[in-house]
Formats: sequence, structure tokens, C-alpha cells
Amino acid sequence: MKTTLLTGLGFIFLVFGAIGILVPVWPTTPFVLAAVGCFSSAPRIRARIISIPFFREHVENYEHRRGLTRKTFIISMVWLWGMLILSAALIRSLWSLLLLAVVGITVTIHLVWMAKAKEEGRST
Repeated sequence: MKTTLLTGLGFIFLVFGAIGILVPVWPTTPFVLAAVGCFSSAPRIRARIISIPFFREHVENYEHRRGLTRKTFIISMVWLWGMLILSAALIRSLWSLLLLAVVGITVTIHLVWMAKAKEEGRST
């Protein structure tokens, strides 16, 4: 029963993570990590998720506390700000622009912090 519930919850988290690939303000990594955690009771499903290069990179970086690669950081920043600018151009309301700016700045700070973990890890 526990394995069934965790597996079901893992798939829900995985769907939320997949949404984050397309929606700029929706996080991907926390949902994927939560899904993999839920799939720890179902090793075959976990192995299949890890076999997908996009997800494997996030999980391995988190498990080994390596931070972000330069390529991942650049791609994340381009997607984040590209989608935020597109959203701002389509919405065109002041409160939405302010909200998008706050989200963009906050996520940028978070990504810079995550990317730094790799550099600090190398120097120690």
C-alpha cells in the first residue's frame, strides 16, 4: 500500500516537474527530486526516470551536491528571461510586469546561488 501511494505521488510530482519545463515561473527541479524520492520504493521506475538525460543531470547534481554546469545555467537563464519577456509582452499590465520582474529576479538569484555551489565545492 505504501509503495503504491508513493509511486502515485511520484507520478504527480513528475507531471508537475514536466509542466515546469514549459512554464517559466513553475519550478522543475524540486518536483523532479520529490518524484525520484517517492520512486525510491520502486527502483525500476526510478531507474527509468534517471535514464532520461534531462532528469538524470538534475538528480545527480543534487545527490552529489555539484551545483549547476555552466551550460545548464545559461540555458536556464535564457529560457527564464525569454519566457518572462514574452509573457510581459503578451500581458501588458503593470501589476503583471512587476510580478514577472520579481519572479525573474528571485529565480535568477536562486540559480546563481545553485551554480556557485559547484565552484565552492571544487575549491575545498
